[in-house]
Amino acid sequence: MLARVSLTTAPQAVPVRDAVGPAGGWRGWLGPVLMGVLAALLRLPGLGRPHALVFDETYYAKDGLALLLFGHEMDAKENANEMLLALDGDDVEAAATIFKDSPAYVVHPPFGKWVIAAGEKVFGPDPFGWRIGVAILGILSVVMLARIVRRMTGSNLLGTIAGFLLAIDGVAIVLSRTALLDGVLAFLVLAAFGALVLDRDRTRRMWPERSLRPWRWVAAVALGLACGVKWSGLWFVVAFGLLTVFWDLGIRRQRGEPNALLRTLVRDAVPAALVILPIAFLTYLATWYGWFTSNGYYRTWAADNGGYTGAEAALRSLAHYHAEAYKFHTGLTTAHSYQANAWGWPVLARPTSFHYESEGLDCSAEACSQEVIALGNPVIWWAAVLAMFHQAWRWAAVRDWRAGAVLCGFLAGWAPWLLFQERTVFAFYSVVFLPFMVTALTMSLGGILGSPTATRERRGNGAIVVVTFLFVALAASWWFYPIWTAEIISYRAWQLRMWLPTWV
Repeated sequence: MLARVSLTTAPQAVPVRDAVGPAGGWRGWLGPVLMGVLAALLRLPGLGRPHALVFDETYYAKDGLALLLFGHEMDAKENANEMLLALDGDDVEAAATIFKDSPAYVVHPPFGKWVIAAGEKVFGPDPFGWRIGVAILGILSVVMLARIVRRMTGSNLLGTIAGFLLAIDGVAIVLSRTALLDGVLAFLVLAAFGALVLDRDRTRRMWPERSLRPWRWVAAVALGLACGVKWSGLWFVVAFGLLTVFWDLGIRRQRGEPNALLRTLVRDAVPAALVILPIAFLTYLATWYGWFTSNGYYRTWAADNGGYTGAEAALRSLAHYHAEAYKFHTGLTTAHSYQANAWGWPVLARPTSFHYESEGLDCSAEACSQEVIALGNPVIWWAAVLAMFHQAWRWAAVRDWRAGAVLCGFLAGWAPWLLFQERTVFAFYSVVFLPFMVTALTMSLGGILGSPTATRERRGNGAIVVVTFLFVALAASWWFYPIWTAEIISYRAWQLRMWLPTWV
């Protein structure tokens, strides 16, 4: 049941210990684990297909190898892609031949590339090796979302539905099967959100007892690592920091405490900032360990331009590196055929094609196609857009904290990109807010199912609607799966999957 929780409700109206999570033991894990298995079945088979460097894998697969070999990114030779693909089955050391002797200038922090590097270390420098680390995080994201939604809603069924929707979605599948940074970022953002949900429940159980709030520490580490993947993680540091403080304000108001806002600012907001910001910052710095201990790009800048030494030199050099990378990010306006304005991301206006091949393919037809396109399941995404409006109404009308939470996560991942109308951006960045769209959709489906106190007829009709929707969503995933996973199909079959002209 989707309980209503108002920040301004009188204390007796809503118990302090709301949404502590459903009981169930192994039953609470059954649905999430099964959805994790489904996610694995959709992500792992054929993970090495296509045997190519897909989209920005051309950067990150090689950066991961360079981190393993040198501790920092290195410039690659002109024919490095061909050399790397020819190494299929060799060990990591053999990949040293694809690099020049000079450090590379890169504009993203190292942690996401270390995840890619871990797969290459274990499985070798081939497509499966550089994709498997991201794939594992994508599978774990499904399990994690199912558990988070289960806790938020108090329903094993709704948690399983959320896991199911994320498991079968195209953006989630493609970004789990491709060695890009955004799938890693999405996992860490979701982990931080889940930790804060656990912190909220724990705090309400223990209130007014003060504690170190260990789940808030976990969230801070996850947010620091998120920033160590992409700087867009900073938006979640701000958004989630405010969110956890607003939750504390909610409990003070529910208990009828006088001067609740002032007490929250002094006793909750300041301690939250003193925990989250330093831990996130130090965690972020730790992701640069390889650069600090090697001869990475700009590593000696402060020594060469001021004679600084020791830790001061290292930090000044890193600050200069960040200033230069910031200039790149804010000035990136190079046109790309698949760039997509952020306004269109939620409705799949212009998905990103990562790979397309039509020559030399065998599909028993006159013309064949092989594509990897980061296209969401239209049934899920278009319904989720409607659900976001529904949850916005729920938050405004009845102050349902769950609705506010998903809106916060969604806006933190989407709204900042609306500020960069001239910058070159891509729709696959949306994978970071996809779990929040799925959560909103799941909660709206829960509303259709009805509460346990509803009549049997009401719940029966709701179940028919929800089951029908899930079946249609599954059928859509079956239809689009070939172009999410580089299966070779006829050109005609490919055309039939291009529902909108902007998808081509």
